[in-house]
Amino acid sequence: MGTLVGHVAPGFAFLALGLWHLFNHIKVHLLHPNSYTSSPWFPTSKIRYIELFLIMVGSSISISMELFIGPEKHQPFDPDGTIPTNHLQNFEHSAISMTFFAYAALAILLDKTAPKAQHDLTQFLGAVAFAQQLLLFHLHSADHMGVEGQYHLLLQSAIVVCLATTLMGIGMPKSFMISFVRSLSIVFQGIWLILMGYMLWTPGLISKGCVLDLEMGHKVVRCSTDEALHRAKALVNLQFSWFLVVISIFAITFFLFLAKFYHEKVEYSTLTKEFEPLESDSEDVESQKESKFGDSKSTTFVHLGKGY
Repeated sequence: MGTLVGHVAPGFAFLALGLWHLFNHIKVHLLHPNSYTSSPWFPTSKIRYIELFLIMVGSSISISMELFIGPEKHQPFDPDGTIPTNHLQNFEHSAISMTFFAYAALAILLDKTAPKAQHDLTQFLGAVAFAQQLLLFHLHSADHMGVEGQYHLLLQSAIVVCLATTLMGIGMPKSFMISFVRSLSIVFQGIWLILMGYMLWTPGLISKGCVLDLEMGHKVVRCSTDEALHRAKALVNLQFSWFLVVISIFAITFFLFLAKFYHEKVEYSTLTKEFEPLESDSEDVESQKESKFGDSKSTTFVHLGKGY
């Protein structure tokens, strides 16, 4: 993952997943605002598990790239079977991909078995995947102090939102805003990974006073002075702030755009069922009237008979 492609490719995957969830959550909410319930994933009419299949395929490709295709020897171990220092990052990134693969596979299993706690368990698995991602990026063996470390630090904030909203979704499945924010945080995570890939591994985009060096088999941005490093980190913070504003504007605009095409479905209930009690009540009243009228007739007849 410590390359341009290694950040841009998963970035596009997160971006596509976030946009897919954002579209579907808004659509379901607009159509059924009163009965809305969030969904951890969305099936399609042709291939029910296409979203989960793509997560599994993407995770498998990522694991293969990190452990077998990327390394020069096409395997990540030293001759003595130990993990070399320069491949620690590869194992960390592959562990994240393994967790997302497990999430998708178990989500399919839960959908096929359909236990009562399916929604909560699937959300739990998603939370585990984001927690694993947060843990490994926080304890990353890569540079924590330089420019790359600043990008990773801000990436963790987006992952924290993903994790928090996923956990909140277990207890509040009918909250649209929780799903809305989670989808946006996944979109933001994808965009930020794409930005990292280009800004850290494109020499022409590296901050002034910093260069791209090769250290322990990985290219790392190093700044010549503390002032250059401070400036580079400040620019990273500005980029994060600008993207936050842009994504917020996009989110509201996208919601209003979809609101023009999707409207609340009015659900009608059958009138016969609603009027059945009224009809039965009217029948009871009529029967009571008839019985009373009949009693009065018989009583009058008896009195007349006695009088006569």
